[in-house]
Amino acid sequence: MKPKIKIDPKIRRVAKKVKSKRARAVIDFILKHGVVTTEDLEKTGYIHPPRAVRDVRENGIPIETIRVKGVNGKSIAAYKFGDSSKIQEFKLGGRSIFSKEFKATLMKKQVGRCAICNERYDDKFLQIDHRIPYEFMGDNRALKPNDFMLLCAECNRKKDRATETGCKNSCFKSGDPKIIKSCFWASPENYSHICMEPIRRAEIVWKGEEVKDYDLLEKKAQATKEFLPEYIKRRLKVEL
Repeated sequence: MKPKIKIDPKIRRVAKKVKSKRARAVIDFILKHGVVTTEDLEKTGYIHPPRAVRDVRENGIPIETIRVKGVNGKSIAAYKFGDSSKIQEFKLGGRSIFSKEFKATLMKKQVGRCAICNERYDDKFLQIDHRIPYEFMGDNRALKPNDFMLLCAECNRKKDRATETGCKNSCFKSGDPKIIKSCFWASPENYSHICMEPIRRAEIVWKGEEVKDYDLLEKKAQATKEFLPEYIKRRLKVEL
């Protein structure tokens, strides 16, 4: 007979209140086994395990990351419940449901543009996203427009990938909200680094009549046997 997994009663009590399907998958596995690995989550159908774990944290339940050996013997991430004194019950329910007024405030603030690519969109095509993960926002329960931004679907996906592969191994490890918020992926309009590296980037989109300009640039880049970004940067350097 397997020994019963010891879980702090406070954690169990709060965990029962979580409704999110993705967060529940993580919680239920840990309740049963004491720990869940990235391999375990992938087997249950979650392609991005860190995102599922983040859902648990955003529900106010502390999660610790540890390293264990995977099936192939390599080190992989595993997760278990953290110190129950760090439970933040006010976060239960995960991400906040935003009102139309709140989104309207962000639309006015960003003049209807995506914060990353700066393209103008109808409000139904812009999604509200938190600048930094809730777990690093402290105990502030108020919804402040400065803590959120509007992103188009494509840029939101880019940010998700970037935070999972870059920020979690750099900015997030610092645990410092100031460092995290000064990253491009948190404050694209005013940043000092990208994943703690001295990098700058510009998102440029050609739409409608502008597409012919892009095609012309691409042809010129091909003629000089350069990649398009290299060609554009070289031409811009002449103008500086």
